[in-house]
Order: sequence, then structure tokens, then C-alpha cells
Amino acid sequence: MANTITLEGQIRDEFGKGAARRMRVANLIPATIYAGGEQPAFIKLPAKETTNALRHTNALFTLVFGDDKRMAVVKDVQRNPLKRTVEHVDFYEVKAGEKIDVEVPVFAEGTPKGVAVAFVEIQELKVRADVANLPERIVVNVDGMVDGTKVLLKDVALPEGVELDMDDLDEPVVTVEVPEDASVTTEADATADTAAATDAE
Repeated sequence: MANTITLEGQIRDEFGKGAARRMRVANLIPATIYAGGEQPAFIKLPAKETTNALRHTNALFTLVFGDDKRMAVVKDVQRNPLKRTVEHVDFYEVKAGEKIDVEVPVFAEGTPKGVAVAFVEIQELKVRADVANLPERIVVNVDGMVDGTKVLLKDVALPEGVELDMDDLDEPVVTVEVPEDASVTTEADATADTAAATDAE
């Protein structure tokens, strides 16, 4: 489920590229909190803590600045194209009990039978969930599955309170199959074994 992370920042009263550059030199990241049709709030956050927090997918943030406190989720992250450092963060304010749409990464867990391999066909699933219960990842267990097995959208086990927000429920999420090079290797091994047995005779 979602991580709840508290970040303490300051109200931002300087704008523009020069101000943003000065903030980054001071190890601060400019950020904006959007709240529907209301006026957005402009803040600056500690760079190290914010960067570490952004590693968590669909985290729920408590943003503390001045006398204000907002609950929010990440809307967008701007990174330096070369250094990949965080340059700006857009948050979207949410309320307790509110349900929102998010995209959740899919991971295959377990070992299929033989030389079969699990391939994740859909990298992210669109789901709808309570802001306090946002899944960080969805795991599909492929342990013991055989070549040709397909796990469809309708077969994916979702956490309690999480609803799938996708149309084609018969679309495969994970496919288990033997890679072509593996099947060729297996056939070569079988031929070699047969030849070895013949020579032994």
C-alpha cells in the first residue's frame, strides 16, 4: 500500500530560472501544489529528503509549510535531462477518503516450470483507489506456471479496495513461454544426449 511521507518545506516567494537555480544551489527543490480550481501553493522542499521520497511509487505526502499542512500525491516530476536530478515537483492536493486514478507498475514473481520465462506484457495497470490505500506495485505470481500460460487482466489479484480501471479484461498482463533460443538449446541438448547414448552403445 501507499507510503505516507511527511516533508517539511517553506513558502516560496521567488520565481523564475534564477530563483530556481539559487534554490537548487541551496539544496532545495521548488514545488507547486495544485488544488482543483483553487490557487496553487508554491513551496520549496529539502532536496535529499524529497529525492529519496520520490523513489516510492504512489506515495501519499503530508506537506508542511508555514502554518499550513496539505495532503497530496505527485502529479509530475521534472528532472535534469543529463544529471537526472530533480528540478521541480508538481503535487496534487487530495482529501481523506477521496478516490483517485493512478498507474501501478506490474512485477512477475516466482519461477515458471522448466526453461519457461515470464514476460510482463502490460508494464502498468490503471487502477482507482482511496488515497490512503494506493498500491505501490502489483505482483503476479508465476511460480510453477507452464509454457503457454497467460494471466489476463481479469485474473489479477488486486489489493482490497482497489478497482481496475481498464477496458479489455481479457488482455494478457503476463505471458509464460519458452524463449526461442532456449527451445533451440533444449533441442540441441537432446540431440547431443541421443548421440552420446548411441556412441556408448
